[in-house]
Amino acid sequence: MEELVIMWDWLGFAVRWLHVITAIAWIGSSFYFVALDLGLRKVPHLPVGAHGEEWQVHGGGFYHIQKYLVAPENMPDHLIWFKWESYATWLSGAGLLMIVYWAGGELYLIDSSKADLALWQGILISGASLSIGWLVYDALCKSPLGEQPTLLMVLLFVLLVAMGWGYNQIFTGRAVMLHLGAFTATIMTANVFFIIMPNQRIVVKDLQEGRTPDAKYGKIAKLRSTHNNYLTLPVVFLMLSNHYPLAFATEYNWLIAALVFLMGVTIRHYFNSNHAGTSNPTWTWPVTAILFIGIMILSQAPLQQDTYEESEARELTKSEQVFASNQHFEDVMNVVPGRCAMCHAREPYYDGIRRAPKNVLLETPADVAKYAKEIYLQAGATHAMPPANVTFMEDEERALIRRWYGSASKNLPFALAAN
Repeated sequence: MEELVIMWDWLGFAVRWLHVITAIAWIGSSFYFVALDLGLRKVPHLPVGAHGEEWQVHGGGFYHIQKYLVAPENMPDHLIWFKWESYATWLSGAGLLMIVYWAGGELYLIDSSKADLALWQGILISGASLSIGWLVYDALCKSPLGEQPTLLMVLLFVLLVAMGWGYNQIFTGRAVMLHLGAFTATIMTANVFFIIMPNQRIVVKDLQEGRTPDAKYGKIAKLRSTHNNYLTLPVVFLMLSNHYPLAFATEYNWLIAALVFLMGVTIRHYFNSNHAGTSNPTWTWPVTAILFIGIMILSQAPLQQDTYEESEARELTKSEQVFASNQHFEDVMNVVPGRCAMCHAREPYYDGIRRAPKNVLLETPADVAKYAKEIYLQAGATHAMPPANVTFMEDEERALIRRWYGSASKNLPFALAAN
């Protein structure tokens, strides 16, 4: 069973790495084309239909780039489409969501202190909310608001804040941030799949069949592409937020996320304005700093965690009961709190640690049973924890953790043991 658990963890690593690689490709191409588009210059003697051009130097060579606002007179023989970066990022992200937050829902998805939901109900809400968000956003864009980009962006911000608040009524802090990121990323990829690419295909087909393409398709696609540009940085933060309990585990995590969205707007506005050469809005830097200070203040709110007494009284899940009733559990309780709780405590006492890393608590029997897999992977199967072995965990103690986890996991279905 231990081998299968390790294989499952490596599967999660592989999908996560794929997600990172594809996201880098998508974000890189997105930022490049926005900067290119804003940096285009109108010069004499442009070809018919050309909107502007730009010269760039990179990798020892010069590039001469021209943009046609609608389309060239004739269809080029070689045309590169940029779409799979977006699709692969979303698909790998969806896979990671299923591996971590659906298969591991008992630990990472539902917060029973907020909502008394079955795991299947949490998974249903998780999946349905992503598609519903796109439908609401798409309807707003196709309404007369589509002609008022600033107002539309404000309403999109309100929608995102409302979703963050709603997620926080049900999910754990980690899941709140992750789902808000997935909600936003779904809108971005759906923009590519349902709007930008179909509109580009219409223009290409018109060229191939000798018709003059309608400029409205490019205008619609440009609006959605602009939204994607301003949403990118907040999504990156939300996807990385699970490393920072100061962001996800506080009472006001949804407000922290709201300020992160505003920071994304100010940062992108600065760079977009500079790329366009229209202004140098230095005011965005102090505004961004003020927003970040606001995040720091909100992060000082109480952590969303149970007290020592509440943990002692909490009813264990079925999988937790298996780990807590195992013959080696008492021995493990003599090891883990002593070696780990100096950091992983409700009030850490290790110098420099104010909040338990990743909000993982390892003080009570319920805590240790809850994080059995993490303890096994971090301190049994590997020497990742304690960091630099600062508490001098012995090899015999790590072997005890392995015996405990291996013995208990034999009495669990693979899906529960792996998560």
